[in-house]
Amino acid sequence: MPLLPPTGRRPTLSALGLNLLVTTYLLALCNATFWGHLFRIFEGRTLTALVFAGAVWALLLLVVQLLAARRLQKPVLVALLLIGAVSSWYADVMGVVIDREMIQNAMTTTFAESRHLVTLAFLTHVGLFGVLPSLLVLWVGVRRQTRWRALGSWSMVTVGAAAMVVGLLFTNLKAYSTVLRADKELMGAVQPLAPMTGALRYARMMLKSTQIVVQPTGLDAAPGLYLDEAPKPVLMVIVAGETARAQNWSLGGYGRETNPELAARDILYYPDVTSCGTATATSLPCMFSPLTKAEYSYEGGLSHENLLDVLAHAGFDVEWWDNNTGHKNIADRVASRTMTAADGAEFCQPECIDAVFLNDLQKKAGTITRNTVIVLHQIGSHGPSYWLRYPADREVFAPACQTPELTECSAEEIVNAYDNTIAYTDHFLAQVIDLLDGQERVIPAMYYVSDHGESLGEGGLYLHGAPEFMAPDFQTRVPMVLWMSQRFRASLALDAGCMAAATGEAVSHDNMFSTVLGLLDVATTARDEGLDLAGHCRKGAG
Repeated sequence: MPLLPPTGRRPTLSALGLNLLVTTYLLALCNATFWGHLFRIFEGRTLTALVFAGAVWALLLLVVQLLAARRLQKPVLVALLLIGAVSSWYADVMGVVIDREMIQNAMTTTFAESRHLVTLAFLTHVGLFGVLPSLLVLWVGVRRQTRWRALGSWSMVTVGAAAMVVGLLFTNLKAYSTVLRADKELMGAVQPLAPMTGALRYARMMLKSTQIVVQPTGLDAAPGLYLDEAPKPVLMVIVAGETARAQNWSLGGYGRETNPELAARDILYYPDVTSCGTATATSLPCMFSPLTKAEYSYEGGLSHENLLDVLAHAGFDVEWWDNNTGHKNIADRVASRTMTAADGAEFCQPECIDAVFLNDLQKKAGTITRNTVIVLHQIGSHGPSYWLRYPADREVFAPACQTPELTECSAEEIVNAYDNTIAYTDHFLAQVIDLLDGQERVIPAMYYVSDHGESLGEGGLYLHGAPEFMAPDFQTRVPMVLWMSQRFRASLALDAGCMAAATGEAVSHDNMFSTVLGLLDVATTARDEGLDLAGHCRKGAG
């Protein structure tokens, strides 16, 4: 029986006819990025491209046949249309690839962050390409066959679709297999197959993570000689940056003056730093993990204690303060909190900018009695609503884009808004440095590094989260800043000249775990001397 019995006033189709129409519609109208990649890759070979497209159409039909059977047909087709409409918006308009990592980002984000992505243009696109065809699917009548005839027809079409995929690919297997290996962005752009595959991979990853037992790391951690004999408590503030790309930092040679305040302070700037990933859900836990990028996985990160745990083993008070989307399990075993308007209403109109940390940091620094590490997880330069990341009176570059609809702004307006966020991070970090330097109660230092970068429209890409195989440098090259007070360098016997000499070297998130331990003179077998940028600069070191 059809979900909506046919009447004389509306058309009727066979179950196969409806599946064929929806399959063709999805490939033809929800896959602009796929078609663009296809004809670019097979430039000058139109027939070869169309044969490959035929194989993709057959693959999509195979998926539809497997899922949209009998009474599930219309609900499944509606779901596929809506998924295709949503994912085509991000793929075709924003240049976003929706893979497992992007699904993970979506599942771990907050309402405050995600609501900026639900714009009028997005809703219009979903309405036209998803809701409207879904209503047509629900409206049209379906002629049903008897159970056994329907099973026979379903089996023939399903097997035929599978055979068609294989047969078309075998017409030029060498060329197609090469493309599938070398040009992964092609199949990564097929909607709605790409997000469905990503969701399945994410579900599998989460299922595997439920069996994880956390292995201890650095249980032998203890204060080294200099830390143990420090005359006052050591306070290190680790600022986990958000979406700052190194290309827009004037400390690294960018033409605009985006870092005037840091440039006036005694800091070390590392201009050639590579991130572990292109999105917070991957990069943030990887940064704090003892695993390198080559070793890191979601399950691996969860199964090992991290930098904060090792610091706690060494006797540090450790706290995580968040002005973003949470600590991603990094602070599961230490104190954590989320900043709200209660921490500084003047900085939360409507969303909290990073100055919301400062009042409580001032209070905390004035009461510390033990060695302490505080992590400040910034909102930083998170898009697309860049103009909300800094106060209006600190808009240095104008005109700035004032809408999350980035495609409605000029390239200049987008860059202006983004550069304003970098300039505000410069101001914020300078405030943190000055606040710490003015605290005679502690021996302070600050370590800053961004989790990943950002695309501002280059090559048709916006935001971040591109898969590693296609991620541009804009999303993987990040800024890193180290400030050590004079009393920090003196108490922990660090040679500033030695440290400065290494700033020009290529480094990465892999260095963070061991470098923080080295800076703080934490003795542990968990520290990798080869990745520690500080330990060899301790006076008297090997």
